[in-house]
Amino acid sequence: MNSSKAQTPAAELNHIRFSYDHGSTWALDDVSLTVYTGERLCLVGPNGSGKSTLARLIAGLTAPDAGAVTLLGHTVYTSSAGPNAVEYRAARRGIGMVFQNPEDQIVTTVIEDDVAFGPENLGLERLHIGERIESSLKAVGLASHRASDPTRMSGGQQQRAAIAGMLAMNPAILVLDEPTAMLDETARAEVMTVLDTLQARGTTIVHVTHHADETLRADRIVHMEQGHIVEIVSPHDAPCPEPGVRRSAVAVETSASSADGNLPLLGERGLESDSAAVHSPASIRVEHLQYRYGSGRTVIRDLSFRVEQGETLAIMGANGSGKSTLAKLLCALGRPVSGSIEVAGVPVSQAPKRTGKPRYANRRQLTQLRSRVGYVMQHPEHQLFADTVADDVAYGPRNQKLDEAQVEARVNHALEALHIKHLANHSPFDLSGGQQRLVAIAGVVACQPEVLIMDEPTASLDVRARARIHELIRTLQRQGVTIVMITHDRAEAFALANRVVCMPDEHETMRETSSQTNASATSQLEDGAKPSHELSYVSRLDPRVKMVGFLAAMFTMFAVNTPVQLILGAAVTFGIIAAARIHPIQLFAAIHPILALLAVMSLTNLVVVRTGGTLVGLGPLSITSDGVMIAVLYACRFALVIILGAVFLWTTTPTAMTDAFESLLHPLQRIGLHTQEIALVMSLALRFIPTLTGETKSIIDAQAARGGSVETGSLGQRVKAMSAIIVPVFAGTLRHANNLSLALDARCYEEGITRTHWRVFSPGPADAVFGAVILAYIVAIVLL
Repeated sequence: MNSSKAQTPAAELNHIRFSYDHGSTWALDDVSLTVYTGERLCLVGPNGSGKSTLARLIAGLTAPDAGAVTLLGHTVYTSSAGPNAVEYRAARRGIGMVFQNPEDQIVTTVIEDDVAFGPENLGLERLHIGERIESSLKAVGLASHRASDPTRMSGGQQQRAAIAGMLAMNPAILVLDEPTAMLDETARAEVMTVLDTLQARGTTIVHVTHHADETLRADRIVHMEQGHIVEIVSPHDAPCPEPGVRRSAVAVETSASSADGNLPLLGERGLESDSAAVHSPASIRVEHLQYRYGSGRTVIRDLSFRVEQGETLAIMGANGSGKSTLAKLLCALGRPVSGSIEVAGVPVSQAPKRTGKPRYANRRQLTQLRSRVGYVMQHPEHQLFADTVADDVAYGPRNQKLDEAQVEARVNHALEALHIKHLANHSPFDLSGGQQRLVAIAGVVACQPEVLIMDEPTASLDVRARARIHELIRTLQRQGVTIVMITHDRAEAFALANRVVCMPDEHETMRETSSQTNASATSQLEDGAKPSHELSYVSRLDPRVKMVGFLAAMFTMFAVNTPVQLILGAAVTFGIIAAARIHPIQLFAAIHPILALLAVMSLTNLVVVRTGGTLVGLGPLSITSDGVMIAVLYACRFALVIILGAVFLWTTTPTAMTDAFESLLHPLQRIGLHTQEIALVMSLALRFIPTLTGETKSIIDAQAARGGSVETGSLGQRVKAMSAIIVPVFAGTLRHANNLSLALDARCYEEGITRTHWRVFSPGPADAVFGAVILAYIVAIVLL
């Protein structure tokens, strides 16, 4: 670090103490640190050493219990006066933070709008917001995904989106908590290049990392252990003080790497070419597998491979190439469009003999699969749901009907193997991200599976913890366990695996198995073209006009009482569907459960209404002509209301809905209504829907993967298991809500601030035509 940097402190922390349990233990204990303007500081140390806590203090997102903190010249905390909210808000306008879990940092469901959120809160002009969106997304390689939904992206893509959101705020201090933990090699290099550029222009960078190579460009390396700073060194004076990992003696198949260092593509070559192994028993067989997301994007195409019994296969590939999806399919936690999968002798999915859909594993087969296959999820916090670490690890063995002595032995063995027995009585939700990953792995290892699927098992782990996982994998290999390991660490893959292959991303050429029509549609989506409904007349309407028009049309449906009015309402509804360019079958598929419920409810009208001529007599019950008329009328008009609502949601982004809602409520500010805050709550509620859905599914998958009755039990057992997930889902909701509130602070959102808006509404002729059509429809319904 040069002397010019050392003259101006960017952040000063003196004798800091911080506790998560009201002083019973200290996450930080008497920590003092000065971060200088323009320097690049790396925080390293074992999992649970306090790195992330210190990073949040430097970012101004939490206050200590004791000490003094000054950020960008603002004295935000002293032991005598406590936290100063005004000074904290002022300091945060110049500080950005990228969280360890990117999912909790995303505040909208459109990448472009998410990146714009911070600059909007800073009050930048629209022109500058647009420039920052473009440059930030380009810097992280997401320029072609401006309209994408980040909540549906892979973990690595979400991390890049979160980094873009911070870059757009152009902070004086940028704090990053393991920003590359979930990124592939290319994306990691891109992020490091971005940090080089930021530092070159004077940005102060505080970087929490477990990658020794990422510390080489730092000015100083701060090494932490057990809540203390034990050493501050220069990377030029000494390497990262953490111990290195012993090199593996496991042989690597020579065909896995070509002379130019490229890996063979999974499904294209290499995996079935080992003629000597073709006739040996395979633990995993996949043939012509294809998987398509609900959005229509095909992520896995014509994939075929086999993994021999006792073999370790490492799968690498770019973020979003389908690695995690493949892991879930192998564990029967998803259903492919076509192809066959067999794991540990269990047919997970079978291709149809002639025509029709694939056949999937029944309940008996799923029970067999769960007893033989273990699955370590990409995000360990999704895999934990018990009150204590020991109870969580014991969940799988108990589902295997072992007695308590055997369960206890399994738990102790797993905890000792991962060196976390001291955490047995801790809540898994109070642990660091790295510790949670170790607990999640212990829970799977305790089941003693024949086949182990591991999705990024060493992400976010320190060097010593990674060494434990590597040794565990070698032990399992000696025991004959078949292992499929997804990783972004090339050295790890070649050190541990018999074969290393790469999933092709969307730019690679793959064999097509879908029909020409589906292939064409998928190609359009993957080339970055928007779906047709996003280019339609309805999607381009001013969201305020659209919101008022749709609500008016929906409420008018309740005034429909005659067949003529119903025909008119149906004509308007189907006209809107056509203008929205939504395929009726896709629309029906999205809302058919609600329509089915409506059909059942309408049947009650058949026997309740007694007026009109009797058509059918059923003892004391009778069906009359008026009953049939009313049943059909009620069912149809409610169906039209649901269809209109679905079209509105389909063609309007949550951000547009929120802004429209805020704009329509704006006049009510004169009477003291906090319209901006109400609109933000609406936006976060819409953002939380996919989060809660994903949280619930992850917990169900985690329990199912360890043999829980939520999937394979009797009806009573399944109902009981489903009710049991309420508590962990609620706990997960609170955790996400807390992290989301921190994300709002990090993006400088404050109550009552004057925000600019990236999206500006300007009604045009198309909106006037739409309004006129809706008005004419309402008038016609009244006159009829």
